[in-house]
Amino acid sequence: MTRYLPSKRSSRNAMVAMVLGTALASSPAKAAASTPEPGAKAVTDISKYCQTCWRNARLPADRWQDCTQAVFVRLLERVEAEKWGTVLVDSETDERREFLRAIDAVKKRTQRARKFAALSPELPDRQPVSNATRDDREAVAKVAAEQLSPRQRRILELTADGWPVPDIAAELATTVERVSDEKYKAIKKLQHHFGDV
Repeated sequence: MTRYLPSKRSSRNAMVAMVLGTALASSPAKAAASTPEPGAKAVTDISKYCQTCWRNARLPADRWQDCTQAVFVRLLERVEAEKWGTVLVDSETDERREFLRAIDAVKKRTQRARKFAALSPELPDRQPVSNATRDDREAVAKVAAEQLSPRQRRILELTADGWPVPDIAAELATTVERVSDEKYKAIKKLQHHFGDV
């Protein structure tokens, strides 16, 4: 029998739903007296507006629902629920400005998270280069200038700088297979020269 384990995303969605539910309907008497519920039309219109914003900002579609919920959470904290219907109508109100700030903050936070997540696996390890390593590189560069083609030298330079083979292929306007083949031949030539083979 397979057990259903909730994903991190569904857990977060459930948490936001509980916060919304608790805030809007903690007790019927309190809700009616102090915090009127926003109309269903207002919630739907705000959701649609947010979806358009996420699409225009080119955020990943699988994040749109989370981003929209983050906007609703911020609205719950800062705008009275009875005024949610006016955030899309009146352009010069504090509520409208707060709504736009919420959208902007969520959008920027999501974009920053994407940038940082995308950078980490691609960055080469930048360790300080020792004198011995520098001398070795100079010797290899000298032999490479004598024995390798300009394309092979460029491939080895980009490889040493941490470029992955697909990016080297794109840079040199060639195929991945061609880059791998040239790289292999260049390394074999250098190994043969230094007697490592």
